[in-house]
Amino acid sequence: MLDKTYDPAAVEAGRDDAWEADGRYQAAGNGEPYCIMMPPPNVTGSLHMGHALTFTVQDTLIRFERMRGRAVLWQPGTDHAGIATQMVVERELATEGETRQGLGREAFEERVWAWKDESGRTIVNQLRRLGASPDWSRERFTMDAGLSAAVRRAFVTLYREGLIYKDKRLVNWDCQLHTAISDLEVVSQETDGHLWHFAYPLEDGSGSIEVATTRPETMLGDTGVAVHPEDERYRYLVGKHVVLPLVGRRIPIVADEYSDPEKGTGAVKITPAHDFNDFEVGRRHALEAINILTSDGALNDSVPEPYRGLDRFEARKRVVADLDAAGVLVAVEPHRHVVPYGDRSQTPIEPFLTDQWFCDAHTLAQPAIAAVEDDRTRFVPKAWESTYFEWMRNIQPWCISRQLWWGHRIPAWYGPDGAIFVAETEEEAIEQARAHYGGERPLEQDPDVLDTWFSSALWPFSTLDWPEESQELERFYPTDVLVTGFDIIFFWVARMMMMGLHFMGEVPFREIYIHGLVRDEHGQKMSKSKGNIVDPLQLIDSYGADALRFAILASLAQGRDVKLGEARVQGYRNFVTKLWNAARFCELNECKPAAGFAPDAVETTLNRWIVGELGATREAVTEALEAYRFNEAAQAIYRFVWDRFCDWYLELAKPTLEAGGREAEETQATAAWVLDRVFHLLHPLMPFVTEALNEQLLDGQPNSLIAQPWPESVQAADRTAGAEVDWLITLITEIRAARAELRVPAGARLELWAAEPNDAVRARLATWRPALERLARIADIREGLPGTTDGTLQVVVDAVTYVLPLAGHVDLAEERARLDREIEKLQRDVAAIDKKLDNPQFVAKAPAAVVEEQRERRSAGTETLERLKAAMARIAS
Repeated sequence: MLDKTYDPAAVEAGRDDAWEADGRYQAAGNGEPYCIMMPPPNVTGSLHMGHALTFTVQDTLIRFERMRGRAVLWQPGTDHAGIATQMVVERELATEGETRQGLGREAFEERVWAWKDESGRTIVNQLRRLGASPDWSRERFTMDAGLSAAVRRAFVTLYREGLIYKDKRLVNWDCQLHTAISDLEVVSQETDGHLWHFAYPLEDGSGSIEVATTRPETMLGDTGVAVHPEDERYRYLVGKHVVLPLVGRRIPIVADEYSDPEKGTGAVKITPAHDFNDFEVGRRHALEAINILTSDGALNDSVPEPYRGLDRFEARKRVVADLDAAGVLVAVEPHRHVVPYGDRSQTPIEPFLTDQWFCDAHTLAQPAIAAVEDDRTRFVPKAWESTYFEWMRNIQPWCISRQLWWGHRIPAWYGPDGAIFVAETEEEAIEQARAHYGGERPLEQDPDVLDTWFSSALWPFSTLDWPEESQELERFYPTDVLVTGFDIIFFWVARMMMMGLHFMGEVPFREIYIHGLVRDEHGQKMSKSKGNIVDPLQLIDSYGADALRFAILASLAQGRDVKLGEARVQGYRNFVTKLWNAARFCELNECKPAAGFAPDAVETTLNRWIVGELGATREAVTEALEAYRFNEAAQAIYRFVWDRFCDWYLELAKPTLEAGGREAEETQATAAWVLDRVFHLLHPLMPFVTEALNEQLLDGQPNSLIAQPWPESVQAADRTAGAEVDWLITLITEIRAARAELRVPAGARLELWAAEPNDAVRARLATWRPALERLARIADIREGLPGTTDGTLQVVVDAVTYVLPLAGHVDLAEERARLDREIEKLQRDVAAIDKKLDNPQFVAKAPAAVVEEQRERRSAGTETLERLKAAMARIAS
C-alpha cells in the first residue's frame, strides 16, 4: 500500500545504491553503442546549479537510450583541477603554519593525494543524490595511472611532430600564484581608474607626440610608438624617434594599423613585453621586448634604479609623479575600463613575457574546423557553430605549461647545457641524453606541469584506455553527444575536437548539445554578491531530486538560459505529488495490470480516448528527447499526467469505477496500463518516484524500470472518441471559467440550455449528462432557449450556444460595473508598459532582465484583459 503522502526522502533513499548493486548502470547487451562522456567536475567541487543542469540533461539522455535498448556507457570521472586543488591544500597548510615550499615538492604532492582521497569524492556523492546513473565502476581521474600515461604519450607525440615547442611569448600571469593561467581563468572586471596622457619628446627637439595609458608604470618598458599609416596628423613622424621620459631610451615611431585614429590621440605607446596587442606590433616591427616585472609583480632591474623593487601599483604612483615633475604629464581623466583578474587569486593579471611550452593550435584546428563544416560533428543549436568557427579560425598558440606542483609534470628533461630531452619516462630521456652526449650526464626534469585542459582534451579516448587498443575504445569511440555549456566551447570542446581528430582520426562526438546558464527566477546571473545563488542540494532536501530535475528540464528551451527559483521547483514537487496521489487513487480502486490487456481493443469512449491521448504523448516525448527539446518533452508528459489523466480521465471514470461491472474492469485495466506507460515515459526525467511507484503499485521487480523497454507506439488515436471527450472537456471548462469570472457561487447549480443542438450534440448531452451535472454544477439540461436571455451567461462550443440563467445567483449590474473597472485599469497598465517598451532608450539602457520582465507583464496583462472582455461578452444584455 502506498503511503498517504509523497515523501521524496523516503522514496529516494538507497535507490542509487540498489540500481548500482543490480548492475543497472553498466553497458550491457548487444544493442547499438551509445556513449556520453561526463564532463569531469573538479575534484574540489561541490554541486551547483550548473552541474545540476548539465548532469540532469545527460542522465535523461542516458536513461532514455538505455530503455531504447542501446548499449549505454556514460563515462564518469573527475578532474584534478590543478590551481584549484593546489590552493585548497595550500590554505589547509597555512592553518598549520606550513607552506608547500617548506614541505618540498614530493611531500606536498603526497599531501594533495591524501586530501583527494579523503575529500575529493564530495561531488561524486552529490551527483548520486541527483540520480546520475553513469557506470561508476569505470570512474576515472585525470591523474590516474592510465590517463597519466595517455598524457605523456600525447605530449611526446606532439613534440616529435613539431606541434609542441618551447617559446618566449606573452602569457596571462598571476602575480600571486606565480603561474601562467588560461583565458578561462581570467575574469574581466569593469574598474574605475584613470587615463593618463603623456607627451613623449621627439629626438630632434621639434616637438612631442601625445600618448595615453591606463598603466603608466609599463611606459618604462616602451620600445616604440605606433600611429596609423593613413593618419595625416602623424604621417610625417613615421621613422623618427622619441626619447622615452625617465628612461632616456631612443624608441621609433612606426606605422601600424593597430593604432586607431579615432581613439584617444591616435598614437599608441608600444610595450611588447606587457600587452598582447603590443607584442604582435613589436613582432611586426622588430621592436625589443623588455620585461620590467618580476614574477610577483615588482619592477625588476630593467628599469631605472629608483623604481627597482617597487610593487607595480606603488611604481605607478611614483612614475606618474615623476612624469608630472618632468613636465610631460598632459592630462589625467577618470576612466572606467576592463581589468583582467585571476578568478582564483582575485588579483589583476599581468601580460608577462616568459619561456613557456606551447601547442600549435592553429595546425590542429584545421581538421576540427573541417569536421564541423561537413557535419561530421553537429552543434545543437546550430547557431553555436559560428562561435566555434570564429574562435578556431583565429586561434592563437596554446600555452600548455603552468608553474604549479600539482598536475601532470611536463615529460621533458634538461641537460647541463640546456639541451631538451622529451620522453615518456625518465629512463628513455636518459637514453636520449647518453646518445646525445656520448656518455652519462645529469638531467633535471622540467618543474612545470601541464595545463589542466591538456589532459581534459584527451578525455573522450583516454578514458577508454587509449593508447591501448581496448574493446571499449573500439566500441564507444566516437561518442554520441557532448552536453556542455557555451562558456567552454573554446577551452574544452575545441581542444577535444583537435586532439580526438589528431590521435584517433575521428571526431570525438557526433553531436554537441549546448545549453545556457542557470539564472535566478528574474533572469539575473547567480552570484554570491547578489545573494541569489540557489543551492541544488537544499532544493533536493526540501522538494526531492525528481522535482529539481523536472523543473530544470521543463525550463530548458534550446538557445535560452534557464530561469529557476525555489518556487518553480516547489511547483514541480506538486506535480510529483499529483502523480503519487493519482497512483494511490488507482491502487485504492484496484486498478491492476490485466493479463493480455490490449489497448487497441478497449471499448468505452473514455478508455479509447485516454489510450489515444497516451499514444500522442508517447510520440511527442520521444520526438522531443531525440531532438534535445527537453522542455517540450517535459511539458508534453506534464500536460498528459496533470490535465488529461488526473483532472479528466480519473475524474470522469469515478462513477464507472464505483458502479463496478464489465466497464469498471476495463477501466481498471486501462488505468493501470496508462500508469505503467506514464512511469516509463517519465522515468528518464524523474527516475526515483517512477521506479518506486512501478515497484509498489504495478508489482514490478525491484529496481527494474530503469532497464525496461521504452513504450512502443500505440495505434492512431480514435478520432470519434477524441472528438467526443474533447467536446465534453471544452464545455465543462468554458462553463467553469464563465462561472468563475462572473463570481457565481460555487454551490449554485445552474440550468443549461442548448440552443439548436444537432443530433450528435443531443446524443452527447444525454450520454454525458451525469458528468456535466457533477463537474459543471448543472441542475438540469434543456434544449432551446429560456424564456428570456436577460440575466444569463452564454458559452459557445463547436458552433452551439449554451445559455445559463443567472437569476437569483449573480447581480449582473454589479458584475458589469466590476468588469468595466477592471478592464479600464488593465488597459491603463498595458498602455503604460507599451510606453516604456516603445521607448528605444529604455529598451537599450535598461537591464535585459528588466525589459524581459516588462514584456512578460504586458503579455500577462493582455491575456487577462482578453479574458475579462470575454466575460463581459458572455453576459447577455
